Amino acid sequence: MERLSFDGWLPIRVWAAAGQWQVDWCWFGDTPLHQPFFREAVEDALRLPFNQAFRRQTPLSALSDWQAQSPGLAPSAFILHASRCGSTLISQMLARLDDHIVVSEPPPLDALLRSDLPGSARRAALRGLLSAYGQRRCGIEQRLVIKLDAWNIGEWSLLQECFPDTPWLFLYRDPLEIAVSHLRRPGMHMVPGMLGDCVLEDGLPFEGREDFIARRLGRLLEAGWMHCRDSAGLLVNYSELPEAMAGRLARFFRLSEAQRQQVFTATAQHAKQPSQVFVADGEDKRREASALLQMRVHNCTRAPYEALEKLRLSATAFAS
Repeated sequence: MERLSFDGWLPIRVWAAAGQWQVDWCWFGDTPLHQPFFREAVEDALRLPFNQAFRRQTPLSALSDWQAQSPGLAPSAFILHASRCGSTLISQMLARLDDHIVVSEPPPLDALLRSDLPGSARRAALRGLLSAYGQRRCGIEQRLVIKLDAWNIGEWSLLQECFPDTPWLFLYRDPLEIAVSHLRRPGMHMVPGMLGDCVLEDGLPFEGREDFIARRLGRLLEAGWMHCRDSAGLLVNYSELPEAMAGRLARFFRLSEAQRQQVFTATAQHAKQPSQVFVADGEDKRREASALLQMRVHNCTRAPYEALEKLRLSATAFAS
């Protein structure tokens, strides 16, 4: 096999053209991924003169070829979540650690998870993609943490087939607070027709934003509960943050005492807008919720949320 050279390069896009899957790569050198989301790191990297002058594109098979030649770190943890519930805070806390690679919601991962590739080809591409993200670009990295998009709970079984030994957690929050956040600024999975087929589809007609968001949130929470029940994911409620990073989450991520102290330097900042100071807004969101939204959220999410809480509290009591 011809020797490849992807040192310092990361996949930033995968797509199908005329039936052939391709990969776009971008040169990052040894720059760490410290931004809240992978797409923001890509935007910064694409501003470099080198990346404006040079473009690198390969067949999808290059992911597996690069993995065979230079195996990256295997994922040490996956973060799944119900959206707007603290997953970015956790990933930003871990990104403060020099020996951690934290990749937050990379679009190529979502594209492969929801692609129409045959099963074996898709699994090989997923392993190759995460191996590329797990390359030791600074030479000191020891852990690879991947945060998925919220709707990827629908493809979790597939990813777990690829990495059966990797621990994972599911983070959630008071559903009414999540719903208000999406009414203020909807995520793409909360806009009709924007995401396409996914586990959140229920086949019912659109009857207003409040109803649509509540229904989708209910399905998301239910999927999270089912997977945690069946395959031992760690359940974390937003109300436990950030203190849990000094306790059971520190044990989950296998942080040393020094690392436990270091990650808390991120908590004074807003996770999604690091230039801003974090201000708790749960009470404001609940006051803002209309009577209609409260009713829809209660009807659609009460049962799965209570099931999540029951499972979390029983697991915490057992661990204690």
